Amino acid sequence: MTETNTEHEKDLEKLFRIIHNVKFAMLTTVNEDGTLHSRPMVNKQADSFHGELWFFTQRSAHKVTEVKKGSEEVNVSYSSPELQSYVSISGHADLVDDITKKKDLWNDSLKTWFPKGVEDLDLALLRITIVEAEYWDSSASIMKKLYGLAKASILGDHSSLAGENKKLVLS
Repeated sequence: MTETNTEHEKDLEKLFRIIHNVKFAMLTTVNEDGTLHSRPMVNKQADSFHGELWFFTQRSAHKVTEVKKGSEEVNVSYSSPELQSYVSISGHADLVDDITKKKDLWNDSLKTWFPKGVEDLDLALLRITIVEAEYWDSSASIMKKLYGLAKASILGDHSSLAGENKKLVLS
């Protein structure tokens, strides 16, 4: 394994750590007229990361129509202001009907949106295969933040205040 692959894997792990505990994501699709349409989605990711995002949806939902009409390019954004972490992901969406995967990702809190549960015939999974991702992470420890503030004040070097910003290309 080369250093580049190791670094890339670490970047992917960091991306997963940032998004894993965010409760809601914003999914943006392309309407039939070419305009963008965003909506909140419950973030229910697996316990491991393989370059895909998973969301529960209803087959009858408008977003499914948009994805099926050839506009499978989507953006998913995550925001954790309390941790100063932000993510933007672009990828391709497709509808998946896999009962094993549904059961793996399901928990009872989803009944708020899907009251019939995992056996609902209208329930499906929306899989987002990640093409590119970018994250901004300023969730450093308080000591690191204080150091950055001191460095900026004394030396005029503001570089450590910005946090980490990385762009990842997956395919």
